Amino acid sequence: MARRSRDRSPATQATLALGRAGVGFTPHPYEHDPRATSYGLEAAQVLGIDPARVLKTLVAEVDGRLAVAVVPVAGQLDLKALARALGAGRAAMADPAAAERATGYVVGGISPLGQKRPHPTVVDVSALEHPTVLVSGGRRGFDLELTPADLVSVTGATTAPIAR
Repeated sequence: MARRSRDRSPATQATLALGRAGVGFTPHPYEHDPRATSYGLEAAQVLGIDPARVLKTLVAEVDGRLAVAVVPVAGQLDLKALARALGAGRAAMADPAAAERATGYVVGGISPLGQKRPHPTVVDVSALEHPTVLVSGGRRGFDLELTPADLVSVTGATTAPIAR
């Protein structure tokens, strides 16, 4: 999977991180509807891709530190499972403003790739069932397709059953 040449897709911290890592990806820009409230499901629908392959990036506070969870857009994050996966006692969703400050992205466009600071990251094991998955490319209306192995490698993630 290689980045298409002459592509009009935006350069974001996520695409730059993949480029630095030498990881191939396919950009998927789409027209974002500002009225959408479920950004991941919107991407799956607009792009015509199975929602099981489209992943959302969520930021949680785990024992007082921020962590990143990547789960299918059609599912939900199991906070107890995330805490277990990180060897922690408790997890709660992070304040959206804190998530934006820590990642450098806006809510609805938070990518697990190219974040401002590295955070412990857990990718739901279901991602490994697909040859490729899509994650936010760092802005609303822009997803990146890559292999689950590359996603795990570039983010330094672990995998665990964290979705329900």
